[in-house]
Amino acid sequence: MNQQEIIQEITLNQWLKQLSNQIINGYKISREEALNLTQIEGEENILLLCEYADSIRQARCGNIVDLCSIVNIKSGNCSENCSFCSQSVHHQGKDSPVYGLKSREEILEYAKAADAAGAKRFCLVSQGRGIKYNSPKSNEFEEVLETVKQIIAETNVKPCCALGEVTLEQAQALKEAGVTRYNHNLESSSNFYDKIVTTHTWNDRVNTVKNLKKAGIQACTGGIMGMGETWADRIDLALSLRELEVESVPINLLNPREGTPLGEERKLTPLEAVKVIAIFRFVLPTQILRYAGGREAVLGEWQRQGLKSGINAMLIGNYLTTLGQSPEDDHAMLAELGLEGGETPINN
Repeated sequence: MNQQEIIQEITLNQWLKQLSNQIINGYKISREEALNLTQIEGEENILLLCEYADSIRQARCGNIVDLCSIVNIKSGNCSENCSFCSQSVHHQGKDSPVYGLKSREEILEYAKAADAAGAKRFCLVSQGRGIKYNSPKSNEFEEVLETVKQIIAETNVKPCCALGEVTLEQAQALKEAGVTRYNHNLESSSNFYDKIVTTHTWNDRVNTVKNLKKAGIQACTGGIMGMGETWADRIDLALSLRELEVESVPINLLNPREGTPLGEERKLTPLEAVKVIAIFRFVLPTQILRYAGGREAVLGEWQRQGLKSGINAMLIGNYLTTLGQSPEDDHAMLAELGLEGGETPINN
């Protein structure tokens, strides 16, 4: 390493140390500062960025890793044209299952399995822009409410939902049934959104998040990285999540599905992925940053590094249309890193 490289390394180290200390003490970084972080290149420097992101995570969130599990309660033939999703009727992905709403008993069995696997939360996920509500032929929404109540009565997991768009009235009904957190991702920045979805708008997504917050339900709202978006798009998404004061942020890493418009998209490298995670921690110091879909496929052996780059939550078990790492392996990974699986308290 020559003298100039030593000077540059010291300068980067000093800047990251100063910035991370400011964030630990309550400072909110600007868009310009966040964009400057995206300019950090090279494995050694990116891992230094990750190290300081981890210091923010430890100081602001502690060592508990929030564990949750999900079940796809209704799959396929979705009316929306999200380019990343194999459930869309516009481009039904290869091997994507198609079925109607699962029975209450079947969903309950999944909830009990999640409980046994160590999950603290269990999310009921349905395809579609919004679940059927007061339909002449079906009231799937009411059935979900009753299922939520039964999960609360018969397991130790806290039920969450991801049912698409909801009105304020629906959000209030979910709250009354016992739902305390709801997943509704923004996916990407407002600028990039119409490149991946045209059947609804980014603002439609935001309105649902606002309805949830008004009803007193925590928002589990994040996005997907690796769809062709720019670093500026990623920063703008993170800043939008900060402005909406969402509590939990799933970070999905695109695992391209055959048959979808993004089926040939290049996967992020593990180094790119941990860089995304670290920068999100700098922008969102107190939020729950959650490993979500694609972590095994994209990160592989780098999953441990993600947990040392700002992540403090993870989905365990399988995803909506793909298999995940076993819960036993996840628990072993956490123990190896000195982390504790549980439920992360909101510390805003």
